Amino acid sequence: MTMSYQPRRAWLTAMLLFFFLVVNAMDKMVVGLLAAPMMNELGLTPAQFGLVGSSFFWLFAVSGVLGGFLANRTPTSRLLIVMALAWSLCQIPLALSSSLAVLIVSRILLGFMEGPAAPVAIHACYKWFPDSRRNLPVAVLTQGAGIGIVLAGFLIPAVAVHWGWRANFYVLAALGVLWAVAWLALGREGTLDERPAAHGPVASGVPQRLSYRLLLSDPTVLGCFALRLAAYWGLALCLTWIPAYLQGGLGFDHAVSGKLFALIIGTNLPLTLAIAWFSERLLARGVSSRAARGWVSAGMLLLSGGFFLLLLWPDTTPAMRVGLLVVACVCAPAIYSLGPAMLAEVVPAGQRGAILAIDASVSSLAGVLAPLVTGVLVQNVPGARGFELGLAVCGAIMVVAALAGLYVVNPERSRRRLAAHLPPRVEAGQPAVAAG
Repeated sequence: MTMSYQPRRAWLTAMLLFFFLVVNAMDKMVVGLLAAPMMNELGLTPAQFGLVGSSFFWLFAVSGVLGGFLANRTPTSRLLIVMALAWSLCQIPLALSSSLAVLIVSRILLGFMEGPAAPVAIHACYKWFPDSRRNLPVAVLTQGAGIGIVLAGFLIPAVAVHWGWRANFYVLAALGVLWAVAWLALGREGTLDERPAAHGPVASGVPQRLSYRLLLSDPTVLGCFALRLAAYWGLALCLTWIPAYLQGGLGFDHAVSGKLFALIIGTNLPLTLAIAWFSERLLARGVSSRAARGWVSAGMLLLSGGFFLLLLWPDTTPAMRVGLLVVACVCAPAIYSLGPAMLAEVVPAGQRGAILAIDASVSSLAGVLAPLVTGVLVQNVPGARGFELGLAVCGAIMVVAALAGLYVVNPERSRRRLAAHLPPRVEAGQPAVAAG
């Protein structure tokens, strides 16, 4: 039975999912932040430690897609509990073992269990909010990743200093269990699953489904994939090469570069929320989703790419480059909340989990490619120029994706196109008629 929108319960769920992604982000960051003590105590070479770090992503994209298809058929509440407890279980071998093989296997399993986290969380959130109110809650919960990165930067080194690096894995295991207990006490499966009008009531017993070949060839779906992939390219550089650029390229010391990196992460949160709120206000005033969501997200990505490209401008001071970098890094993430909302508009609710997971998995490919491409440039071009060429490549990718998004992303048109392929709709007491 479908319930009405319950704002208090819906926002409680969104905040629980926010903390779910906080724990998720801390789990991802922990090994990188413990690089020095782990390598020293375990006698790991840089290559061996790099293997431990990269192993997390070996099955990440695959499990993201599998988890999305599973979310179509399994209550998200159950999946969230399983994931949180599995994360906790995977931390224990990392705390107890000194074997390289055990470390790698544990991180592979952790990556496999964390792959579906973000799409399943968004899918669960959408079950509590109607389409017109989905931008802001998803913007809030996806910021859990950024907050988790900031918290990890403060908490993990402090725990390592006081109790040793292994204690961090016990702390993260406890946080996963604590979240699972909180979800069991307060979390519920939402049933407010608004379908777009064009995907409306169908004949009794007729499934509300379309072929994935049709869905994955839709221009809006492909456009959202491209926008998110380009934005994730920038995020991957932010997490891997921006600190090194601030120190090795622009000459800031470790303390100052740390503060500047925190500035980038900290500015991200209010701007992303403001853009999501602005988009919702446009929708409330009758502006089309193409403009309120598609043009806004593509426009912000276009700005981000332009500012990355401006880093190549000659005779800019380090302070000016920092300013360009901050603006470039904080403009792109608008797609993380607006993109899933557009996908949810055009995809039948019963297939939404899979499409959201495919979206996240496609974008995660940028996490593999972006650091590698930039690393080659940094290695072969001396000084700040190598970093800036890598960031300019990111900017060019963003500009191309943004221009394509402005042209092809049109949720209203996609709804009409896909509705023509749905089973016949019926009105109560009336014979079935063709969808359209």
